[in-house]
Amino acid sequence: MSSILDIDLDYFNLIENPEQRLKEILDWGNHRITFVVEKHHKAYSRWKDRVKRGTLTPPSHILHVDEHHDMMDQKRYLNIANFMYHAMRTWRNCRVHWLVDHAIDSPDMWLDDDVWESFSPRFSVGSDLPYRWPRPDLVSICTSPDFVNKDLLQRLLKTTEGFMTTKQITAIKMKNNG
Repeated sequence: MSSILDIDLDYFNLIENPEQRLKEILDWGNHRITFVVEKHHKAYSRWKDRVKRGTLTPPSHILHVDEHHDMMDQKRYLNIANFMYHAMRTWRNCRVHWLVDHAIDSPDMWLDDDVWESFSPRFSVGSDLPYRWPRPDLVSICTSPDFVNKDLLQRLLKTTEGFMTTKQITAIKMKNNG
């Protein structure tokens, strides 16, 4: 079983020292950024693809660093608001920790009672890294440009450069300047 560190840069909107906090989380993970997406549900699609191809074992742990829990509906079709619901439904032994400093709500408000009852033993929330959480085998970053102001986004992307390949850095710079 594998572990995923999933970071949505919108998490850093309300953080006092966002670049420092991002660096702390990436240092803890001690793993290069595997890929960067703009829409968060695209990360889930890429995780599933890697599991299907056999380059990632089904995850047993997802550390979900995000301003939102991303379990706001149970719609069949994947979207930015429900992809963590799909991840927990797909990988039934996977534990998810939602790392958030100021939770604005809870998944139990959005999910059917029976669904939340099955998810809640595997779901935790808090502002600290969970004790003895396994280091990641994959790190995904979501830029969420519609939810992060451009200045903060640029500063956070600069912070991630030490955890990316030259090819990734070049692709992001071309996208942002092109």
